[in-house]
Amino acid sequence: MMNLLIKSATVVHPDSPFHNQVADILIKDGLISQIAASISVDDTDSIDATGKYLAPGFFDLNCNVGELGLETKEDLQTGTAAAAAGGFTGIALMPNTHPPVHSKAEVEYLLNRAKGNLVDIYPLGTISNKREGKDLSEMYDMFKSGAKAFTDGNCPVQDAGLMERALLYVQGFGAKVISYAEDAFIAGKAKMNEGVVSTMLGMKGLPSLAEELMVARDIYLAEDSGTDIHFTTVSTARSVELIREAKKRGLKVTCDTAIHNIVLTDEALMGFDSLYKVKPPLRTQADVDALIAGLKDGTIDALVTQHTPHEIEFKDVEFEVAEYGIIGLQTAFSLAVKAGLSIELIVEKLSINPRRVLNLDVPAFAEGQPANLVLLDAGGEWTYSRDSNLSKSFNSPFLGQNLKGKVLLTCNNHQIIYSN
Repeated sequence: MMNLLIKSATVVHPDSPFHNQVADILIKDGLISQIAASISVDDTDSIDATGKYLAPGFFDLNCNVGELGLETKEDLQTGTAAAAAGGFTGIALMPNTHPPVHSKAEVEYLLNRAKGNLVDIYPLGTISNKREGKDLSEMYDMFKSGAKAFTDGNCPVQDAGLMERALLYVQGFGAKVISYAEDAFIAGKAKMNEGVVSTMLGMKGLPSLAEELMVARDIYLAEDSGTDIHFTTVSTARSVELIREAKKRGLKVTCDTAIHNIVLTDEALMGFDSLYKVKPPLRTQADVDALIAGLKDGTIDALVTQHTPHEIEFKDVEFEVAEYGIIGLQTAFSLAVKAGLSIELIVEKLSINPRRVLNLDVPAFAEGQPANLVLLDAGGEWTYSRDSNLSKSFNSPFLGQNLKGKVLLTCNNHQIIYSN
């Protein structure tokens, strides 16, 4: 582990006395050795961070890495390399694998495979056995082995009784249930948002109601059981409204939205480009505006990448049969900048709140603490190319684009990586 002096960085960390101030940070042997207005030392590499921002490492609450069983899409090595390049020092892994993460064996396998990595990984266990939505999985066993929360990933739990039993069960050991809100019967086989664009394109539309109905249902279930619930990838204006109302009533509800859902609308699908095919689908400008308003007023707690890698044969096909999902770890910061979010808001939604949702400690900027941080250049420009892409997959509509908002370095677990 090299020692490093970061000079004249603007600290963005609400819990630090140096928040919004320019400071020097000296990192020695993986720890923050000193943080002060000015530090001078000999024989230490230094980096001039004037005009740059220093924040706690990002944390992604919704990330897909192919292990177990789908390593041709992404493995832990490539997934964490892409995460580190994007400024992430922690990722929560969705159980959308084959086999799914539905027992302690899978949780322990993933944690052992990820040892010694710059990026900390947090496997999420399934709610139901095999993600079939019938019987509860071995949640307590998985929790004891290291699973912090439970979700059936991209299989929404259709059975209200099962969801309520899950909410009641986790109360006993303080874990969290994550709901992916979609009524599969209303969603049907639709491929994009239902609206003007789907009508123009002659495509079957996925109505907002499919999400909103499930958000309403799970808010009621959480209220009835008195349990925390977290909604992942909310995408519609009405969903934001429902969650805002629930929070005002004092319910323990949190939520996140995918970064691509705040920068793209369903108009991106006019060319039938399957790289824009995601679920929940890209919505209307009114929905995007509502999501951004929700981020700003605290209704939406966090941003996620919903990083979903696919081999070319799953995407370079007709729109109707293409798989859902895009990769997003390396472009997350740039897209948040593109959406017009302030640095403080980005740090709150990508560094601070995601950890709070999972009841994890937020990395502290204090002497003697482990250095878990990211250095950001909000105005820095870079090209997201096939060469700079560290994921095993290439399914991003932003490949080949010049982006604004650059991650300069990521530091965690006694390791530092510099971005190109």
